[in-house]
Amino acid sequence: MLGKKKQKPRRPTGHFDTLVSSKATIHGDVHFSGGLHVDGKVCGTLIADDGSDAVLRISEVGTVEGDIRAPHVIVNGTVQGDVYASAHLELAENAAIHGNVYYNLIEMAMGASVNGNLVHQSEPSGLLTQNRKPGLGVDTPTASDSAGVEEDSGGARE
Repeated sequence: MLGKKKQKPRRPTGHFDTLVSSKATIHGDVHFSGGLHVDGKVCGTLIADDGSDAVLRISEVGTVEGDIRAPHVIVNGTVQGDVYASAHLELAENAAIHGNVYYNLIEMAMGASVNGNLVHQSEPSGLLTQNRKPGLGVDTPTASDSAGVEEDSGGARE
């Protein structure tokens, strides 16, 4: 009660189990746990295993073309896709994200850029497993919903 200190969120450590080197390009989705360090290029979605305390780090020479779903994300390179960080997101000075960012806690250095929306998600549970993009209104279709949908002529919906 009184005198108890609030526990700070655990910061990711420097241990990385998997490395994508600067001369490597991976095509396809990557599922991982532990630490993943990207110096090369990944064309696909990066997904941390459910329940893991995984850390993804993209160096200043690293590039990801696809969505990212992980608890801890550190970006100092380029991401072309949405980022879902359920615990902590760090954008270093060379970070360039072209997509929406969904985060619980964020740290952004001067020089980092986000060309998209920043959306705070206070409940980290479910942030990594959402099927629909958060923040979309009921009447806003996603790309998969738009097939075969006719535009409304401006009349009221019932």
